[in-house]
Amino acid sequence: MTEPLNGRGALFTGGLSALLASTCCLGPLVLVALGFSGAWIGNLTVLEPYRPIFIGAALVALFFAWRRIWRPVENCKPGEVCAIPQVRTTYKLIFWIVAALVLVALVFPYILPFFY
Repeated sequence: MTEPLNGRGALFTGGLSALLASTCCLGPLVLVALGFSGAWIGNLTVLEPYRPIFIGAALVALFFAWRRIWRPVENCKPGEVCAIPQVRTTYKLIFWIVAALVLVALVFPYILPFFY
């Protein structure tokens, strides 16, 4: 069964990629802030080489989600998810949340030295 073309999969992929891209830098900081400590926290940087791939995947997914979410309502068939105003508003909100996560993944390594 194929997923309807409504942007949900692209939003999920973008959000997951953004979280994975920020785990190398944000993960250790969050754990230290929560009181966890130990030398094993340094091993969480194992995902650092894959960070550009995750960010690229997030940006591509956001592009496809943007194309599906902001398409004109006239292009939606009656009864499709994209024709329902409440769903469109919810998807737009989720899109901006995921875009903010991607922005954090992009910017956080540059401001990280200010926290340590």
